[in-house]
Amino acid sequence: MNNYMKIALKEAKKSIKHGDVPVGVVIVENGKIISKAHNKKQKKLIATYHAEILAINKACKKKKSWYLDNCEMYVTLEPCMMCCGAIIQSRIKKVIYATDNPKFGHIEMINIENMNNTNNHKVEIKKDVLKEESSKILKKFFLDKRK
Repeated sequence: MNNYMKIALKEAKKSIKHGDVPVGVVIVENGKIISKAHNKKQKKLIATYHAEILAINKACKKKKSWYLDNCEMYVTLEPCMMCCGAIIQSRIKKVIYATDNPKFGHIEMINIENMNNTNNHKVEIKKDVLKEESSKILKKFFLDKRK
């Protein structure tokens, strides 16, 4: 588990080069990485170019299917509402994330909405995997931006 998150952290660092919030994602199926991505919202000036969306798109293209029901997503920051919608739509079975996103994080709502019968897909969630490493990268990024 830590190995996949370490790869996601490497992806996150790529975002910094073009001024994007350092978020990285790895999608794994049956122990094999099928896609990786990092934020490109600032680079491409497109609001939906979050790492999660980009990784899901790559995985779907590789599998030639929008069903990613045997896949796990490793992400360095808790997904936002938009990305959670994509996670539900693609049927990803498990999301493992490093650190909470207090302003925009929405992952816990997936299963709360499921309990309220607003969606029919339950996602297994694990958090705090390499939390300190991810938090350090994010804090440094925002400190540097304020200089």
